[in-house]
Amino acid sequence: MARQITDELDVLLGVFPERIKKALETPQREQLLEVVLDLGRPPEARYPDSFVYLAEEPVTREELAQVVQMIGEFGSDNRAGIERTLHRISALKNRRGEIIGLTCRVGRAVSGTIDIIADIIKEGRSLLLLGKPGVGKTTMLREIAKELAESKRVVIVDTSNEIGGDGDIPHPGIGRARRLQVPRHDLQYQVMIEAVENHMPEVVVIDEIGNSFEADAARTIAERGVMLIGTAHGITLKNLISNPTLVDLVGGVQSVTLGDEEARRRGTQKSILERKQEPTFETVIEIIDRNTLAIIKNIGEAVDTLLKGGSAYQEIRKREEDGQIIVEEKEQSLPRRTRTIRNIYPYGVSRNKVLDAIDEVKAPLVVVRNIKDADLILTLKSQYNKLPQEIRESETRGLPVKVIRSNTTIQVQNAVREIAPSAKDEDDEILSVMIQNGEKVLERFKKQ
Repeated sequence: MARQITDELDVLLGVFPERIKKALETPQREQLLEVVLDLGRPPEARYPDSFVYLAEEPVTREELAQVVQMIGEFGSDNRAGIERTLHRISALKNRRGEIIGLTCRVGRAVSGTIDIIADIIKEGRSLLLLGKPGVGKTTMLREIAKELAESKRVVIVDTSNEIGGDGDIPHPGIGRARRLQVPRHDLQYQVMIEAVENHMPEVVVIDEIGNSFEADAARTIAERGVMLIGTAHGITLKNLISNPTLVDLVGGVQSVTLGDEEARRRGTQKSILERKQEPTFETVIEIIDRNTLAIIKNIGEAVDTLLKGGSAYQEIRKREEDGQIIVEEKEQSLPRRTRTIRNIYPYGVSRNKVLDAIDEVKAPLVVVRNIKDADLILTLKSQYNKLPQEIRESETRGLPVKVIRSNTTIQVQNAVREIAPSAKDEDDEILSVMIQNGEKVLERFKKQ
């Protein structure tokens, strides 16, 4: 099926001042991603691989006010739209709440993106779409909703009006699907439950499941036998397993202590990780780019295999330029620990309780006061759900985060037991240091 794109670009250009509108009338307009208007700076157009200034004169307050007057009202998330389009306008505000900048993102309804997974959609299994921002998750979600609505009762929970567009009448891109708007982002989980209780859907579509409340609501919906189609924060299944807030979407992970005999039989350590329950979603689709997908058809088996240190099979599907779809298989495994954890940084957890737990367990660990010296952050679930800047930046650097539910002595002690390096880890580290020292000595001899 050939791709068809509906962008209603003329409607978006119509809200801009005349000088900006004329500057955008170029052959590049079909590739336009967004227009940035910041007070006191030249207006800017952004494209997939470049940006251009649209004028030398800076944007004025009057021009910002003109654009704001032409669009819908801004919500609590500082986003607005244009009636019955998919365009999104986000505001930058100063401390007094005055708008001093606008990011005007072009919204496009693209059809012909789901032919690559048509067989999976027909199976009626709950699907979770993953991928980096801008890779096309919402576009695919919209077309899946439209396709399923031809034969099923579909309800979309539309948090920021990105799926169904702005205004009370939804965009034609969602077909016969019905749409529930979310008044505030923090109330999305309530609207998810409302969709099931009030409107008897066979399919519920959710964009961006981002916290534990929404993950719990998704599980409640799945347990009522409703098909779920959703997206979540994460690029791969491995990311989701490592995310304590959203791991319940794929069954959750719990630490289990085995007896000596069972550990010997399995050939593992006494403390292992196991899947806690059945996954909320049945199939994961990792969107690598707009023409390449990695599909994991049985999430439960894949998570079990990954937690045991094995490799889960993915089905890689690629759409060639001529429309032909190539299918191949690939393995995915969880990254193994590459360094022994010694230094812990408690974030929102009692420092004294961590020190007492280390003494009680006799673990070779140190509590540090500077996050830059840490090998791991230990924090509470309530703190992690807020995603503070220190934790976001640390995760970006690859620093692991251990999350516990409460600040009790037992919880902290259990966490310390799991974090502490095993005897094998210590032996491996000593051996690694000895080998490195030996290599340095040999290098000195060679230079003499």
